[in-house]
Amino acid sequence: MSAELSAPTLLASSLSRGATAVPLIEQTLGDFFDGVVARQPEREALVSRHQRRRYTYRELQREANRLASALLGLGLVPGERIGIWSHNNAEWVLMQLATAKIGLILVNINPAYRTAEVEYALNKVGCKALVTMANFKTSDYLGMLRELAPEWAHAQPGRLESGALPHLHTVVWIDEAGQGEDQPGLMRFSELLASGNPDDVRLAAIAATLQATDPINIQFTSGTTGFPKGATLTHRNILNNGFFIGEAMKLTPADRLCIPVPLYHCFGMVLGNLACFTHGATIVYPNDGFDALTVLETVQEERCTGLHGVPTMFIAELDHPRFKEFDLSTLRTGIMAGSPCPIEVMKRVVSDMHLSEITIAYGMTETSPVSCQSSMDTPLDKRVSTVGLVQPHLEVKVIDPAGGEIVAPGVSGELCTRGYSVMHGYWDDPARTQEAIDDQGWMHTGDLATMDAEGYVNIVGRIKDMVIRGGENIYPREIEEFLYRHPKVQDVQVVGLPDKRYGEELCAWIVTKPGQTLTEDEIRDFCKGKIAHYKVPRYIRFVSGFPMTVTGKIQKFKIRDEMKHQLGLEEDKTA
Repeated sequence: MSAELSAPTLLASSLSRGATAVPLIEQTLGDFFDGVVARQPEREALVSRHQRRRYTYRELQREANRLASALLGLGLVPGERIGIWSHNNAEWVLMQLATAKIGLILVNINPAYRTAEVEYALNKVGCKALVTMANFKTSDYLGMLRELAPEWAHAQPGRLESGALPHLHTVVWIDEAGQGEDQPGLMRFSELLASGNPDDVRLAAIAATLQATDPINIQFTSGTTGFPKGATLTHRNILNNGFFIGEAMKLTPADRLCIPVPLYHCFGMVLGNLACFTHGATIVYPNDGFDALTVLETVQEERCTGLHGVPTMFIAELDHPRFKEFDLSTLRTGIMAGSPCPIEVMKRVVSDMHLSEITIAYGMTETSPVSCQSSMDTPLDKRVSTVGLVQPHLEVKVIDPAGGEIVAPGVSGELCTRGYSVMHGYWDDPARTQEAIDDQGWMHTGDLATMDAEGYVNIVGRIKDMVIRGGENIYPREIEEFLYRHPKVQDVQVVGLPDKRYGEELCAWIVTKPGQTLTEDEIRDFCKGKIAHYKVPRYIRFVSGFPMTVTGKIQKFKIRDEMKHQLGLEEDKTA
């Protein structure tokens, strides 16, 4: 079955409604997945290349059921939260399926988070358990947790108590079975999994009580007030979004999708995993973190037909010195999303990587995430210059940010989305939920967009001054609030500057306290280990003051213009 992203004849105003010919899925993720397994048990479901692991659909189902049983064995009950703090691996996808089957809410924690951020996230949503990597490159995840909760050194696994993390009682670390030293107070993933029973009768009993509208997942999105908000998503939100994304790519069980984008983000988890599962396709992870060479090797060796990425990933693959050695002729589709794509890059991806049917997707975590997507039927000029048409069963409109009325085609305004994909709400934050979703159910994106008379949407800027660096949303205010804590900082303003590699990079203008001196290195050292690496400003300038209006409002655009002039930076033309 195919859901065409059909454009209406010609629009009189910037309001477009998606097709409704293909009905929405009203099952839970677990029930839907079991249905796919029943149809094609022996087809390959998952290849985790860096772990040298392969699973058929039946094998993946059995391991997910075993894990679900083991999680019940920890005393967790439906509705409780369990965190996953990890890069891409088979354990991640097992957690995604197992938690959904027993009504636990999976909390995605960004592997770039450091102590202050992980403490906030775990406490905000009251995580009872956490599954984490032990370490990755220079990041010591278990070390960070022990720094927050030294009491665990003398605790029993499953009975952790600490002042800093009062809700968290179980920590499970992802091991290769039998390898690595035991960790006092913590549990191995291999041992947890072995404790489960894939035929546990409780699984079916719990599944019968779950609703498609139940929350299943929390993803943190940076907030303008400095603290991340937990966007809470349901089975219905993300299962349908994954399905219609896969429809736009015309996925079938014969497809093999290479997913180098992170699973903690909607891009990997929904546009990747769920697009595949809803079409019986094969998921292929080339590595735990992004590496251009392993992506190229994986596409060739696994004969991948699809490839996802943010523009910086595609650029790194195209510009790799060994690019021409690889046979990428099996590729046809995939998604480019996360930040605007330079038009020239899109043309190279189509011509040099054989991705003639690649699509562009636009969305936000709060809308599960995709609300607009180009499809293979989108003419190439529209495919490289817009984010496509509204997805099925959704509505998008462009409104005047001041008055709220819908604008004429071609006029820019704030993009709003309504329909099944709009989140359940921000976890335990009714005030901020109400700010984001109006009483008619429209999610206000904060993005400036235009819609043409055929319904094609183009993102032209942002109402708020959010920065998108390599697909990561960064709110300058969060960085400002953090830097204000430095004892020598009097005032600080953070802006985004254009960057060829990441789309944007952060720049901080800092006013030091009278009589104090500060260096760039001091600021970077202050950030290290406390905030994610991508939030640390690349450019730091010490200034005596900021450009202001007569009424004392800081003019960030002047800071941006001054820095662009100083550094000789130019904006790229983007789709």
